Amino acid sequence: TFAGAIALCGCSPFIYLNAMAPGKGFSSQADIAYGPLPRQKLDMYVPDAAIPRPVPIVVFFYGGGWETGKRQEYRFVGAELAKHGVLTIIPDYRVYPEVVFPKFIEDGALAFKWAQDHAAESGGNPQRLFVMGHSAGAQIAAMLALNKQYLLAAGADPERIAGLIGLSGPYDFLPLKKPTLKKIFGDPAPRSTQPIDFVTADAPPALLIYGSDDTTVGPGNSLRLAAALKSVGRPVDLRVYPGIGHGRVVVGFSAPLARGVPVTDDVMRFIDSH
Repeated sequence: TFAGAIALCGCSPFIYLNAMAPGKGFSSQADIAYGPLPRQKLDMYVPDAAIPRPVPIVVFFYGGGWETGKRQEYRFVGAELAKHGVLTIIPDYRVYPEVVFPKFIEDGALAFKWAQDHAAESGGNPQRLFVMGHSAGAQIAAMLALNKQYLLAAGADPERIAGLIGLSGPYDFLPLKKPTLKKIFGDPAPRSTQPIDFVTADAPPALLIYGSDDTTVGPGNSLRLAAALKSVGRPVDLRVYPGIGHGRVVVGFSAPLARGVPVTDDVMRFIDSH
């Protein structure tokens, strides 16, 4: 099993996943600054020139409880999507305890602004610009897609979001129980921290994916957001992976470990249809 292999080699799961990532079909650019601060950098994965231009763009925000994470750990995501013809941008963003809400959302907005302004230089199509995230990163992506104030404040155009792709995301997660989360979002946390509260009739199309065995965030978050979007007439594609837990959803971007987790296929189908 994946967990067993990690235990045997004694290594980070990301080292294992990145070692299995595609080595062909794309090029990469690292350490691109989208802002002046140390964590305001991104990596970009560009499909090979043989793929007709312009290509769709995904800005992917990783998870880590708003406390941890490094863009380099998710090379396997960028490589897999780029191999399938998607220009993929993976930014770092500031996390707790350096910052609290909403600073990581503001960083996400700046990264989106960079993608809107510069991805076309590498063959990306700014008219097909998607935001995607896993776990805490899905909350960031959803806030950018649903609450226009962050992109507007960054000088970006909210209408440029072609779609929201949320993987195992917390979208309606009050009340908070963990002490650290209370420090990050406030105690009590205001409703302005919850993506579901910003659903309107002009929300972008959404793909929401979760595992039925997710005990970290819980399937209810995706189900409630999907219901809220449907209630205002917005298109939602809701996908559940039976028997799959929280982290396993994003691991599915690693082709050798995708059995039962068709996340690449589902994401590509969504992107191709919008």
